[in-house]
Order: sequence, then C-alpha cells, then structure tokens
Amino acid sequence: QVQLVESGGGSVQAGGSLRLSCAVSGFTYRGYCLGWFRQAPGKEREGVAKINHERATFYVDSVKGRFTISKDNAQNILYLQMNSLKPEDTAMYYCAASGAACFGTYLRPSTDYAYWGQGTQVTVSS
Repeated sequence: QVQLVESGGGSVQAGGSLRLSCAVSGFTYRGYCLGWFRQAPGKEREGVAKINHERATFYVDSVKGRFTISKDNAQNILYLQMNSLKPEDTAMYYCAASGAACFGTYLRPSTDYAYWGQGTQVTVSS
C-alpha cells in the first residue's frame, strides 16, 4: 500500500524559508514522477515542481529560483525547500506520486498522479 505523509508546513514571514518533507512508503516503481502541488482557498490545485527517477526537475515559473525539489532515495523522502517565501505562496501543499515516468519541461496535471499525501499548510505573512 502506497502512503505519502507530508510534514514541515507552518507560518513564516515574507522572505523566510521552510522545508517540506514527504515520506513515501510502499512505492516500488523503478520509473516514476513525484510532484508537489498547492491549493489556496478558492483557487484550483496548482503544480509547483516535479522530479523523476533520473532526478530531472522542473518548476512552475512563479517559484523558479526560490524552491528546490529533491529526493533522498535512501530514506524515500521527497523534499521541497522553499526560500524567499512570499504571501502568495500561502496554500495547502501536497506531495503526489505516479508510477509513470515524467520527462520534459512541463508539469503534469494533478489527474496524472495516483497517490497523494494529506497536505501540509504553509502560511506566509507580509
């Protein structure tokens, strides 16, 4: 059974940093795509970043240069390092996993991911 459990959310002031973690268990695909999404109140879920089994990454324009997605393969933990946070980054953040590999310079839609975490709240105050 695949499980994704996020942690690391919280409240910070603008300009601050947070690191989100997503512990992945039961996920044994050799080729895969892992992603971070976020959803603010009243808005649609938005893809933030992705990483594949070859460690290739891609980001939505609004977070490029500020966020970094990475994966610790030994511990099966997905990370999202978020620096220079802005109030518009405020949202519930979700990690997601797909057993289908992802390539290319675009973010896959949320419907492509079969497995989801429960979400962790990030609040950035001005």
